[in-house]
Amino acid sequence: MTASSTPNGIPMPIINLTRYLLLVGIILAIVLQQPLITTGLFFLMLPAVIWGKKASLIFYVGSHLFKKWNATAHTESPKLTRFNNSIAVILLGMAQIAFFFHADLTGYILSGIVALAAFIAICGFCVGCFLFFQYNMKKHKLFGSKTAPQFNTAS
Repeated sequence: MTASSTPNGIPMPIINLTRYLLLVGIILAIVLQQPLITTGLFFLMLPAVIWGKKASLIFYVGSHLFKKWNATAHTESPKLTRFNNSIAVILLGMAQIAFFFHADLTGYILSGIVALAAFIAICGFCVGCFLFFQYNMKKHKLFGSKTAPQFNTAS
């Protein structure tokens, strides 16, 4: 789901930074039994979902850290990135609710799902991209395309 021709796309080094940050952060939270780490990840990802890449601390840091590589890197669609980040934020948010109600196992399982998806994406298969594709296919089947079909009225 990456394309180097996406003009306002998010460079893959920044996407990978997000994936590694989620994976390492959640593993640390589970190993150290510190749900506050997942809370930090939740609040780190939330602005990017609400306001887009310009509000993302990860995007800001990645833009400066990987400036050399970002210029020539493949990019990912901002809509796809926001969709993927939304899934992570929803799951991490549900984990925060579970931690609040002292259902730690449930919180770590929900966080673990995010870590597993990040690991699978690092390995080369983006689960969120697959879900995004399926969502768009179902939407297209239900509602059709955005433009009305053009009929040739000339005989």
